[in-house]
Amino acid sequence: MHSMRLWNLKRLALLLGAVVLLYLFVFSGGYHKYQIDRVIDNARPEAVWEYVADFNKMRLLNPTIINFRILADQGHAHDWRYTVRYTERLSHWPHWLNEATAHYVVTKTLPGVHPPAWSIQSTHETCFLGGHYCLLSRSEFSFSSIGAGTYANEKIQYQCPPFLGTACRRELEFQRRAVMHNLTQIFKRA
Repeated sequence: MHSMRLWNLKRLALLLGAVVLLYLFVFSGGYHKYQIDRVIDNARPEAVWEYVADFNKMRLLNPTIINFRILADQGHAHDWRYTVRYTERLSHWPHWLNEATAHYVVTKTLPGVHPPAWSIQSTHETCFLGGHYCLLSRSEFSFSSIGAGTYANEKIQYQCPPFLGTACRRELEFQRRAVMHNLTQIFKRA
């Protein structure tokens, strides 16, 4: 009887230890920061902002997005909000798909306000494993005039499990560099 109770205590301790480790290494991912910027020559900030704000164009900018569906859409020219659900593949693990739901707030200053400013704020819930494991990210994408061009700056905060820190960072860098590169190329041709 005593050995059975001791064996059950050991099993309970091992199970509890496994749960704590699982929490620490998978579910306790804190927020990390990333920032990228680029000058897009000979492009008006409002034109670049409009291009990026249109999720139909996002598939041209971000090569990992496979498909999307707009879930909600409201607002006007100075404050437009929409929700989108999209599927994407990871750039370094192309057979691994995830689904995300993002909420966008697309704003520009009212006429007569100086200096004019254009921004896109978004929050993303990216889910893996059939929606059972989700991570959050926030983005602030701003556009301003610099000479005859546009200064585009994106600041991102994202969650990542501690043991996948390098993989998360590589994925984020691949996507955001592709967006900036493709945006520059598109406006170079325009």
